[in-house]
Amino acid sequence: MSMEVVKPGLLTTVQDLGRKGYAKYGIPKTGAMDGYAHRLANWLVGNHACEAALEITWSGFSVRFNRDMLVAITGANLAPVCGRIAVPMWRPVWFRAGSELSFKRPVSGCRAYLAAAGGLDVPQVMGSRSTYLRAKVGGLHGRSLQAGDMIPVKLTRHADKPLFVGAANSASEVFCAPAWSAAPRDGYGGTDMVVRVTRGREYGDFREEAIQRLIAESYRVQPDSDRMGYRLSGPPLLLETQREYISEGVADGTVQVPADGQPIILMADRQTLGGYPKIAQVISVDLPLVAQLPPGGSIRFREVSIAEAERLYCEAARELRLLRRMINYKLKED
Repeated sequence: MSMEVVKPGLLTTVQDLGRKGYAKYGIPKTGAMDGYAHRLANWLVGNHACEAALEITWSGFSVRFNRDMLVAITGANLAPVCGRIAVPMWRPVWFRAGSELSFKRPVSGCRAYLAAAGGLDVPQVMGSRSTYLRAKVGGLHGRSLQAGDMIPVKLTRHADKPLFVGAANSASEVFCAPAWSAAPRDGYGGTDMVVRVTRGREYGDFREEAIQRLIAESYRVQPDSDRMGYRLSGPPLLLETQREYISEGVADGTVQVPADGQPIILMADRQTLGGYPKIAQVISVDLPLVAQLPPGGSIRFREVSIAEAERLYCEAARELRLLRRMINYKLKED
């Protein structure tokens, strides 16, 4: 089983939940920028959350299914269509062999995820199928997808479900989907986000006015933002006195501030060490919101305590477990 890339779009890569345990060798975690959407795409087709899926950035991507295939699209609404018919998102969708799925334009968010039942069958490199573009590691030949690429898909038993068998026997259907969906949480995919942060390691080294600006002002996402970091512009955040810092470990969501005072949020392809002062840390549950912000979008930070961040993490984890059980129940029912 395979999918053929018809048009590569702006940037499409193979990503799973990341490469763990290699930071001490300078290898970043990489993986899906929006882990929330990535997990749901896999669950909706009966996969484990860690299976590889496509991360489609912005628009222009098209793929042709060479076999009947069960897929799910989550994340950004990039106006997916098949045969000029809008394809529903956040639910499993059965496609007939030969169908072509295209992504036209961003309606909300900027990164969509396409998971296929069984998962993408590309080789694991250091325990992950994620593409790390800077090192040309993982994914399909360590690079973004190109026209003509054949993406292998593992064989699976999910295609024999009654709903999809019925659709497969109908000559008029190019795709078919159930009525239910796993809708995203409120505020997902907007262009103006309130992002919650805890204090960074060097928070106290910044001027009082910088600390006030961090919370009171809005910061805009710059066009040169990428999978490594989101570069923001706004009122400068300056240190009380200029000084040098020893490079140390950084994490997804660390907010570093270079000498020009313009903050950078480190994302999935971040470096493993950083020497810029860290004014804040985006809490884990809000990282998917940042990942869906397009250039020109704006961020307003709101400080929460570490205890509150942990409570929100546990609450989100409980909601995800419940959602997974409900999806599994619906998949067995259909």
